[in-house]
Amino acid sequence: MTIPPIDGTVTATAASGETAKRRHIVVRLLQDPVAICCIFVLLLLTAASVLAPFLTDQDPIKSSLAETLAPMSQQHPLGADGVGRDVVARLLYGGQTSLAAACVAVLVAFAVGVPAGLFGGYYRGRADAILAWASNFIMAVPAIIILLVVMAAVSQSTYVAMAVLGLIVSPSVYRLVRASVVSVREELFVDAAKVSGLSDARIMRRHILPVVQAPSIIQAAQIFGVSIGIQAGIAFLGLGSPTEASWGAMLNDAFANIYSAPLLLLWPALIICMTTASLALLANSLRDSLSGSRRRPTRHSDRVRDGAPSSEGSAAGDFAEVADDVLLAVDHLKVDYPVDGGRRTVVDGVSLTVRRGQVLGLVGESGSGKSQTAFSLLGLLPPEARVSAGRLLFDGAEMKGLGRSAMNRLRGKRIAYVPQEPMSNLDPSFTIGSQLAEPVRQHMKVSAKEAKALLLGLLERVGINDPARVYSSYPHQISGGMAQRVLIAGAISCDPHLLIADEPTTALDVTVQAEILDLIRSLQAERNMGVILVTHDFGVVADICDRVAVMHTGKIVETASVKELFSTPHHEYTRMLLSSTLEDAKPRSPLKSTPKLPKRAQTA
Repeated sequence: MTIPPIDGTVTATAASGETAKRRHIVVRLLQDPVAICCIFVLLLLTAASVLAPFLTDQDPIKSSLAETLAPMSQQHPLGADGVGRDVVARLLYGGQTSLAAACVAVLVAFAVGVPAGLFGGYYRGRADAILAWASNFIMAVPAIIILLVVMAAVSQSTYVAMAVLGLIVSPSVYRLVRASVVSVREELFVDAAKVSGLSDARIMRRHILPVVQAPSIIQAAQIFGVSIGIQAGIAFLGLGSPTEASWGAMLNDAFANIYSAPLLLLWPALIICMTTASLALLANSLRDSLSGSRRRPTRHSDRVRDGAPSSEGSAAGDFAEVADDVLLAVDHLKVDYPVDGGRRTVVDGVSLTVRRGQVLGLVGESGSGKSQTAFSLLGLLPPEARVSAGRLLFDGAEMKGLGRSAMNRLRGKRIAYVPQEPMSNLDPSFTIGSQLAEPVRQHMKVSAKEAKALLLGLLERVGINDPARVYSSYPHQISGGMAQRVLIAGAISCDPHLLIADEPTTALDVTVQAEILDLIRSLQAERNMGVILVTHDFGVVADICDRVAVMHTGKIVETASVKELFSTPHHEYTRMLLSSTLEDAKPRSPLKSTPKLPKRAQTA
């Protein structure tokens, strides 16, 4: 079905939303007086170092014995050091060396630590174990000894030493980034991005890196300050190029003349303290600005929420030979997890069939394995899960053994997913429109303008009265029911053949539930989609489903049409589930009146 473009002007685009967000962060930062003072100090020091040739005509490395320890004068505003070099010139040119060397250390540390942390935290497994071992090994090496050996035996260059320092401190960056990635990789909005068919690199760039940036800023400031201190310490020991002026070399000279000219120690120490303190305070202010501009949803990272130990019993499935109208055919699907030295089976021999234009209800109590079955079809189970099946056919093609890139091409475009918690599946860092447009542009190869027109039409189709406003809004600016409609619009945006809805009405009130069910049913009829509806509500099953598969302890115990299941359920567990509903139950008797207490008891 083709949605015609919507005429009219849209209030904001995804790009303008991101620009406004960054502007908001800058505004919050500039409202902090501490941040303003720190920015001023750092800009002043940086500008003075860069403009050193224009601020002084003195040579920072040219010595003059006649001016040894010269006092403050017009020619030497802060005096001269132990070999007659101008202190002001050494401070200005020394800033170039110290700041540039610290930048080298930070760049090397993040160039090594950030990719390693992203890779290890996102993919986990053996690669993560190897990276963790390498990180522990590097952190066990005494850094100062390595630096001294490098400068004494390899090169006297300060920048080489700082590059080695960056490599030595990169494990701290790796650990921080990895911890941040692990904390967000199981978020539902990351799963939603996977279901949309986005590549891993794109998911990490859009959804993982924004989470890493705030703690990384603090880490960068700390490494920068430590690097300045270590560089000063190395120069204080007399190592480094004698042709380079630095704050550490100034400390070395001042310490040698501490009794003759103690004031020489003040200037480089003051500059180092001002720089490191300003960096630390500015990083804290920026962190506060970032955290104040975004909200993280409640984490729901327990992906094995529907797991249950398998029990003995025969599995009843409806798998048959694949016909032309069969969209999905699953034969003896099993999912198990490692536990206490063994493995626990949570989906045990599930077989089911979904035909084109058919709604299959997958019902059962919590822990029966419904969501685990759905996630296995989507390829969203965690790495420790082991999935096996006799056959797993989608539209006549085998899905078993498909690689990550092949599943990314399949998900979002041909298999779509609607989650049960809409607010947790939308990334709070991005506008609604930017999150919906990305999979559309990737799968359908359309321009940003065409994707926007398509999505505005879909938002209107799913019952959103002001699609332009919602398109440019952030998730926290819309209600839960509207968020569910947004996710449904995103799920059908690429005309999928199969829609998997995992309890899509659980978090909604009764009125909105009915509207969402009517919406799913009408969209399914319009597009002739196959639908798997995961639920534990038999009222939802009766309202929308054509056939029902009942799950119990990881097995399908009964499959039938809706009419047959409600009229003549065969399995004891199905009868138990139906009898537990409140329909046709006898009304409770009215509450009995409370007997009056004796006067003595009342006074007591």
